[in-house]
Amino acid sequence: MPSPDSRRWWRRGLIAAVVLLVLIGGGLAFVLLHAPGNVSHPLISFTTSTTTTTTPPVKPVKPHVAVDNFLWPRYGLDAGRTRLFDGPGDLQPPLHVGWIHHDYSLLEFPPVIDKDSLYFMNDAGWVKDVSTLTGKQLWQTRVGTLAAASPAIGVHEGMIYVPVLSTAGNSPGNGRLVALSMSNGRIKWSINIPAGTESSPIVWDRTVYFGDQGGTVRSVNAANGHVNWTYHASAAVKGGPAYDDGRLYFGDYAGRMYCLNAANGSQVWAVSTNGASFGFGSGNFYSTPAVAFGRVYMGNTDGRVYSFAAGTGALAWATGTGAYVYASAAVADVPGLGPTVYLGSYDGNFYAFDARSGAIRWSHPAGGKISGSATIVNNVVYYADLATKTTAGLNLRTGQQVFSFPDGAFSPVVADDDSIFLVGLNTLYELLPKTRPSHPIAANSRKKVTRHRAPRHRGHGRK
Repeated sequence: MPSPDSRRWWRRGLIAAVVLLVLIGGGLAFVLLHAPGNVSHPLISFTTSTTTTTTPPVKPVKPHVAVDNFLWPRYGLDAGRTRLFDGPGDLQPPLHVGWIHHDYSLLEFPPVIDKDSLYFMNDAGWVKDVSTLTGKQLWQTRVGTLAAASPAIGVHEGMIYVPVLSTAGNSPGNGRLVALSMSNGRIKWSINIPAGTESSPIVWDRTVYFGDQGGTVRSVNAANGHVNWTYHASAAVKGGPAYDDGRLYFGDYAGRMYCLNAANGSQVWAVSTNGASFGFGSGNFYSTPAVAFGRVYMGNTDGRVYSFAAGTGALAWATGTGAYVYASAAVADVPGLGPTVYLGSYDGNFYAFDARSGAIRWSHPAGGKISGSATIVNNVVYYADLATKTTAGLNLRTGQQVFSFPDGAFSPVVADDDSIFLVGLNTLYELLPKTRPSHPIAANSRKKVTRHRAPRHRGHGRK
């Protein structure tokens, strides 16, 4: 039988163990209760009166005429990168193929458009000009050995600006930003970016803005490449910056979101996502922000979609999807539905979120991982499925599928007033509504284009 002293020590040990468990349990409860999860503050800095993303009434069908002054100047279309194109009313499914252009390499990011030219850069660092009317290649220039971004157009300068991840191999490093003549593809100037860059640039007020793998954001004179200012973030800046009302917005690989004064690069605000406060890590911001309704919207590799107040950086909402969100958001104020954010996830679903609260309006099972960013054309949102290598189009209001195409992987489509241009794995397609026949020159152009095998995928294609 134990002695009184041993029983006393046993009781003391038991009490100490209980206290320790309580302390551990309390700490665990605190962590669990405060762990990053869904957050919603719908009243924070939300407006629909000043946004430029409101969809106007459907336009009457336009006659099929040659494009004269059409411009899709950057990744995401507008400066806020909302990916919303309100085209002629008949520019919607059903669609049929016009011309086909097979490229030499993987196509991760979509073209930009000026008049009747599609400008794009493939994975192997070739920049190309392809006719929107025929699919015929007009010129090509190699600027590096590895690239993963869309160009940006400088209308005043007559140049396109392309970021390069590498000029010497298949790993990031020894990159540069290159300015080329839109008319013939000749290099006008370039600046070295030692870390490499895959940040799709934005041109505004004759200035080029972009980030790099080392976390540096630059403002560069669009005419000559002179660096106006630099800002150093906490980690790699892979997505392109968005611009709104004199401010730049971007995220980094440390999970921080930033707002800078575009004129001088001074920091307006910088915030971390919730997970960092409790030691969980905050995920990475790979995507390019979308700015609308007084908010900034971004996906994160922690599986959530975030909305921040554009003016202050206050967290308005964070909604989880269950898997990585590499894609950038497409945003629209949809008649009969309201302000909505569209985004796909690696969980295999495509989502429509209430732009104010973050509540899920609807979700659509895609059948595979969604890595690239969606595009809205009229009342259809298009996305590509990385797993099934297909492209789909969904009704904005209901999520019902209204379009399917047997090619695609990353960013799905861009468009002008005549056609939708679908980006396949290594092929560009012109898609036309049923009211418009194929251009007669396009049919002949197919014989002049050669099919090439796509190389092994090296990049991400989802900013």
